[in-house]
Amino acid sequence: MGCLVELGWFVLLIAVVNIEAQNKSPINIQSKCLGNVMRVDVGPLGSSLLEVSAVLNYSAILLTPSLALQCGFNVKIDQLGNAMIYASLQNCFAQNVDDKAFTTTLNLRLYGNRMVGDEQYQVSETCQYTPWASREIVCDHNFMEASEYNSNFGDPRRAAEPIDAGFMMTRLIFFFPEEKIMTVAEAQRSGYWIASTASRLVLRSPKTSPETYPQNVAGMAMTVLRTSVIFEKKWLATQIDAAVACPTLEGSVSFTDDTIQWFLPRHIDPLISSDHFKLLEVHMGVDGQRLDDAEMAARQYTLLVDIYIVVEIPVGAVGGHFKSHIQNDQYLTTYTIEPMLELLWTEEDSHEDTRYKVLFPITTPLQFRPPQILDNTVPEERIFKVLLGPFGLDVVLINITFPSEVLSVADCVARGFNVLEHMSPNSSSKVFTLEVPFTDHVVLQMKEMGMTVYSLHMTLGLLVLPEFAPFSVTAYLEAKLVDIIPPSVSGDCDHQNFYILVTYGSHSFNFQTIVGQRLLTAGLAQEYSVTDNGTHISVVVPFSSPGVSFEVQSGLYLGNPETNLNIKEFSLACNFYSKLIECFPNGTMTALAVKLESVPSLNPSQLTLRDPTCGPAYSDEQYAYFVFTGSSCGTTRKFLPNMMLYENEISLPDELEMSMQSTSDEPALKVYCYYDINKTHAVAFHTRPRRSEPYAENAIGELQVAMRLALDDSYSVFHSVEDYPIAKYLQQPVYFEVELMRSTNPQVSLELENCWATHYDDRTSQPRWNLIINGCVNPVDPHQVIFHPVWPDARVQYPSHLKRFEVPMFAFAEDKENLSWELSVHCDVVICDARNPLGRACNRQCSNLDNRIKGQRRAVSDGHNFKHVSSGPILIN
Repeated sequence: MGCLVELGWFVLLIAVVNIEAQNKSPINIQSKCLGNVMRVDVGPLGSSLLEVSAVLNYSAILLTPSLALQCGFNVKIDQLGNAMIYASLQNCFAQNVDDKAFTTTLNLRLYGNRMVGDEQYQVSETCQYTPWASREIVCDHNFMEASEYNSNFGDPRRAAEPIDAGFMMTRLIFFFPEEKIMTVAEAQRSGYWIASTASRLVLRSPKTSPETYPQNVAGMAMTVLRTSVIFEKKWLATQIDAAVACPTLEGSVSFTDDTIQWFLPRHIDPLISSDHFKLLEVHMGVDGQRLDDAEMAARQYTLLVDIYIVVEIPVGAVGGHFKSHIQNDQYLTTYTIEPMLELLWTEEDSHEDTRYKVLFPITTPLQFRPPQILDNTVPEERIFKVLLGPFGLDVVLINITFPSEVLSVADCVARGFNVLEHMSPNSSSKVFTLEVPFTDHVVLQMKEMGMTVYSLHMTLGLLVLPEFAPFSVTAYLEAKLVDIIPPSVSGDCDHQNFYILVTYGSHSFNFQTIVGQRLLTAGLAQEYSVTDNGTHISVVVPFSSPGVSFEVQSGLYLGNPETNLNIKEFSLACNFYSKLIECFPNGTMTALAVKLESVPSLNPSQLTLRDPTCGPAYSDEQYAYFVFTGSSCGTTRKFLPNMMLYENEISLPDELEMSMQSTSDEPALKVYCYYDINKTHAVAFHTRPRRSEPYAENAIGELQVAMRLALDDSYSVFHSVEDYPIAKYLQQPVYFEVELMRSTNPQVSLELENCWATHYDDRTSQPRWNLIINGCVNPVDPHQVIFHPVWPDARVQYPSHLKRFEVPMFAFAEDKENLSWELSVHCDVVICDARNPLGRACNRQCSNLDNRIKGQRRAVSDGHNFKHVSSGPILIN
């Protein structure tokens, strides 16, 4: 169960704060009869408020705090937003049929939730209750109730005469211990409820009434009320005595770190007039409902009956709840549970029986419970795993602070961190687990004696609801891994050979070397002049070696060579321009194209120059040899300082290249020849006028920009105009969205130029604080703006038309004692053409140097379309 809070009145103003703004759950209403008490369960309420009225003769009567107490109503609220409404069967508004059937009807109104309208419910429950004991006593949270057989009007169990309605209640005598007399009307005005039914007299009193007094009963403090009710009929008068005694916490409860003990005297002196009495029944329950032996054993409750009736309950057991408290950033808890004892005894002298029911909420003293930090990291998995807790159900995780940045829970999840919340088996507490990969930059690395030390420093920011009390938990995790260094490969070449050098890594690596497609055996090692000095292997591969085909690869199989795991490949490419391309003084050029291993299906005879009619002068399976001049086969020329460049390329014709596209991505072979310029030549050229001049079509249009406030960072639900001013807590995130409206041009983008906050809705008013300066966050802002990406969805068709950002709520301060509690946010935006992002407003790069401007906005005039937009007022709670 969640946290139960005793309100003590019945006009309920219940606000359950939801940090994540989750969707409202459907309301569930159940009623049940629990002996001489009725209970109605309502919830979850979400962020709605609850108002309760009692129905009498088709009229709804609002239950004020004093009226609810006088009439026998009470309520408890848990932290999950569930209400439990208690009502005495003999409450003021119950329809009583022969003291056997009692019907109570309540109207429930849920209101105050901006997401949904008001909701109206009616619940009606009829409880059958027979047989009655001679005396029934109920000790509730805030009131005491006694129901006595009215022997003056006949006892239906012992007499058959009709009820005499001639007697009327006229006054009450309170013993305090001196006598104090009140009329019935005076008693009602003092908060008492007194009524007679067909066979019973009902007296109800607040526990704090002046006429109650404390009494020590067997060493236990109890609150006692003793009265005599006077009935008169013409010249006759009679009286009925009524007494109630209810236990208090003083002397009745003892605590250890793990156990609660509740003591109730077996013989309650103010209620028992004789020593000759017999205890017939003893029952235990929680929240007004009896528990059988099996349920008590499952919850580890114990019930002992001797001189005292002793109830033992483990701290944290099912049926209770923890409440979190923060003192000096220290985490403390209390545990609350409401046990019930129900006794039935008879007095042998009078042969009258008494049913005695006590609903007794108990809260433990504050206990210091520092959250545990359990490091579950397995270094080989390369993920930090940590468990923190336990915490009460009223604790929420807000953010995590790392040495380099602060991330919200949503940011952590987006970064790939695994952040989860786990409930305990009995739902009385919860823990948080966090997984952070070693590869994330918030994890620090340090080399140490052949090992890598990974460390993670973090501080978890948490809140206790609904008080919004902040606290933090700091954790430091460290993991060490032995460094496993794989072999490294390097190489070089000249005009004759490839030179490959393999450096050994860790000794745990076993590897094989493959050159091209050939395993480096002992025989091949001799051919390639392989040398091994224990730390390095050097390989020399001649340019003309078989299988080289002008492409060489050295593949290293690391680990188990039988499974070929962890393959590391090294490629070495060398250019041999002196062999492949020749440029002759008469303008003739030759090029040799060599078939590579990566394109085994290539037919060199199909290669051409830029002019597809220029094929090779000679070709075979490995080569294609081209001869052409600077003025043929599509050769181009380019003038450079003191030289001229002639350029062509060798490739497949387009139709053949398309057919081979799936198997090769090899680029065309470029052929370059450079010639010195020794002479100056004059050239003539003629201009030809354009057939048509370029023109631009003028048009008139309207651009509209709107700013909205979202409920959370999902940007799916927004505040309406009627919601303003909007109330926020300090440091609570405020989510803004700025949108270019009624534009269907995907080439247009909206950019934020400047955004600032003012105390008034006038955008030019003072004081002001800059949030965004020239498109970049204000570097001197202690809580900087966070930009959120925009993705297309059912609402967003053009993401470039929107900008989203988040601002922690703050206040203007004239001094430390004078805070401004309302502010408005304004933005200048620029509409840009994405095809031509000229000017600093549309093509801005943010840097620390550019943003070191303390608060003053710089005017911008780049010729772009500027618009202005402002939010509604925002209040600070």
